[in-house]
Amino acid sequence: MTTPPNDITLSRRDLLAAGAAGTTALAVPRPAAAQAAPVPDANAETGVPTHQVVLHVNGQVHELELDTRTSLLDALREHLHLTGTKKGCDHGQCGACTVIADGRRINACLSLAVMHDGGKVVTIEGLGTPERPHPMQAAFVKHDGYQCGYCTPGQVCSAVAVLGEIRDGIPSHVSGDLTTRPLLSPAELRERMSGNLCRCGAYANILDAITEVAGVTP
Repeated sequence: MTTPPNDITLSRRDLLAAGAAGTTALAVPRPAAAQAAPVPDANAETGVPTHQVVLHVNGQVHELELDTRTSLLDALREHLHLTGTKKGCDHGQCGACTVIADGRRINACLSLAVMHDGGKVVTIEGLGTPERPHPMQAAFVKHDGYQCGYCTPGQVCSAVAVLGEIRDGIPSHVSGDLTTRPLLSPAELRERMSGNLCRCGAYANILDAITEVAGVTP
């Protein structure tokens, strides 16, 4: 003997009433507190959202009140006046804005300053001085790897980081064996430096500079 289905008594009037109630519930806005997401503090004069950012740049601590949309590149150039880092394409394609952030090279134009709150940043000014240049800076001068000079700060910062990557065993797209430390070869250096463009075409000279610092004969 089969069990009869449950009796469901629902009149046309009840169905219409239930539908209207559901539509009304969807139309009623949620409380403002539930909808509004927390936003950063706004500048009293401009109304622009700002955030307190602490940056450790070249060994010095800087506290900045920044528009949350400020790139790391603009924070360095416009707020800290470290103009050695160049603005090229401003789209992350040329590498002129390369800096070393927490040990990794990045395009400063593509990174927001607030993302590096409390972080350590090294720019070209932090690598060496005219009196005591970094070995990579001296090698660039020796091998004429700078030429017009505009892209040179990013090239030097990237070259310093590239040697660190290879020594740390980080592979690249041209590494033949991912289980061993990459070779410090011209092919590896060219691949890793390919994101830093030079309109002067000083690539061969730059390669010579890097290999000299690495202690490898080009």
